[in-house]
Amino acid sequence: MYGLVLTASSTPIISQIAWIIGKLMNWIYVSLGVHNIGWCIVILTIIVYTLMIPLVIKQQKFSKMSALMNPEIQKIQKKYQGKKDQASMEKQQVEMQGIYEKYGTSPMGGCSTMLVQMPILFGMYEVIRNVPAYVDSVKNIYQPLADQIVSTNGFQKIMEAIGTVNPVNISAGRDYTLTNTIIDVLYKFQNDTWTTLADKMPSVTSLAESAKVQLDSVSHFFGINVFETPWSMLKQSMSPLEIGGIILAISVPVLAGLSQFISVKLQPQAASSPENQMANQMKTMTYMMPLMSVYMCFILPAGLGIYWCISAVVRVVQQLGINKYLSTKSDEEMFEENMKKAAKKREKKGAKASEINKMATTSTKNAGKSTISNKERDEKLAKASEANKNAKSGSLASRANMVNRYNSGKDNN
Repeated sequence: MYGLVLTASSTPIISQIAWIIGKLMNWIYVSLGVHNIGWCIVILTIIVYTLMIPLVIKQQKFSKMSALMNPEIQKIQKKYQGKKDQASMEKQQVEMQGIYEKYGTSPMGGCSTMLVQMPILFGMYEVIRNVPAYVDSVKNIYQPLADQIVSTNGFQKIMEAIGTVNPVNISAGRDYTLTNTIIDVLYKFQNDTWTTLADKMPSVTSLAESAKVQLDSVSHFFGINVFETPWSMLKQSMSPLEIGGIILAISVPVLAGLSQFISVKLQPQAASSPENQMANQMKTMTYMMPLMSVYMCFILPAGLGIYWCISAVVRVVQQLGINKYLSTKSDEEMFEENMKKAAKKREKKGAKASEINKMATTSTKNAGKSTISNKERDEKLAKASEANKNAKSGSLASRANMVNRYNSGKDNN
């Protein structure tokens, strides 16, 4: 099959997410009567981030726990600084894992929100890149015009000529006898392209004008065409010079960067220091992420930039509320809550009752003291060593084993 089927994503997971987003947007368009893709994106973003509140709370709690853990983590990092042998790396890994277990969290505890956000962002990109492929209500606006074009004599040569040049740029070899292919081409039209179609095909002028009026109403959000990229809008506004168009073109990227910066700044952050590499990296990302947002929102469809802006604004509101909620709890209370949850998880995995009680009764006052006995540490090191012996070929552990064998042979000579 050809046409719209080719422009829908076939990437695993992303294609399914894009399909769900398209259905949700069509539901908002039809059931809620929101006949504007920009507003559909706003409503959809609010729904998505409302459902993500539990993950956001978990991430914020992890940030607060990180502030408590950092002194111990830095101490371990300093202890093994410069030691690259396998034994030292194993000991560092075991001791670091012991810290995370003590605080009832994991190294991936702060990544859950990001792991959900990224596939949604990619899915949203696929939908906005070709809305008619996913949102039936928008495809239906193009359908009568596409049917009329296909029934016009000589339409194939005309549409092929339009489709292979700017701003459409669809590769040659597509089957233009299918209305889906025609809709693919029409979706990428700009003002000049609509004029070209009317000149080349006078018989479709009336339907083309009607479709363009409907599409302008559907696609324009405060004067911004959500189907186009801000960079494309900026180039159109430069010749002839249109100050209003230039302001609209740069507004989405600038707002995306600003809202991203505010959102990141509101997140709890550990104090940076020469020893705390993670905190230093986070501080760098505070400025890098907004700059990346500005660049990406220039070259991607404006609808994605709107999603980016609204999601950042929603996160800011959520963070203000969550920060206020978490401020009512002391570090001691939060630590104890984490311990109880961690104890339940260990209990399900069959951990000993004595170990659970020991971890659950640890308080932040004693948090700096090691909770792993020498015997427990030795047992974990033994397990880690055994796992490394069976490491897959090409892995870091297998390479370390090879170095150890070489060193052992060298020592024996």
